[in-house]
Amino acid sequence: MRYKNLLALLLLLLSLGKTAAAASVPVDLTNSRLTIHVFKSGFFSGFAHDHQVSAPLSSGTVDATAMSVEVHFDARKMIVLDPDTSADDRAKVQETMLSDKVLDSSKFPEIAFVSRDVKPAGNTAYTVTGDLTLHGVTHPVTMSVALANGHYTGAVKLKQTDFGIQPIKIAGGSVKVKDEVEISFDIVLHSN
Repeated sequence: MRYKNLLALLLLLLSLGKTAAAASVPVDLTNSRLTIHVFKSGFFSGFAHDHQVSAPLSSGTVDATAMSVEVHFDARKMIVLDPDTSADDRAKVQETMLSDKVLDSSKFPEIAFVSRDVKPAGNTAYTVTGDLTLHGVTHPVTMSVALANGHYTGAVKLKQTDFGIQPIKIAGGSVKVKDEVEISFDIVLHSN
């Protein structure tokens, strides 16, 4: 009798585990986008460029039942887009971005966001709070997220210095990168 009860309990736990796992849906890595907007400032900023950087996702899941999200990025695969600059200038910005002057991507290859709280803010809107780990530093971040046509979209602003990154300065500081950057995202889930 004891063996049957133990077996029934084990089967119940296994079925609950499968149900919980089924609620978690992987992010469509090909069709999801995250773009970082970096802005210039300083007296001679008219001679510099704002930057757009693509950060391809390396993994991610959204669990609508548990109201949670987790996404990961490989900092080494981030790409400077800057469509209005030359290929040589993009390559220089790319090299600087990945170097120890900014992301130090060889030392800190992973960027991750793990939600701690997801609250409905309307029929298709959410307020998401979680921990962002960047450059080896973790800080809480809160953002508004909208859901439309299977796309979770939104944007959040953060300061580089909060994550131990000193904004780049050139020409004695007369041209520099602003501390605050904006991250916009469009997350799509895999369809079954």
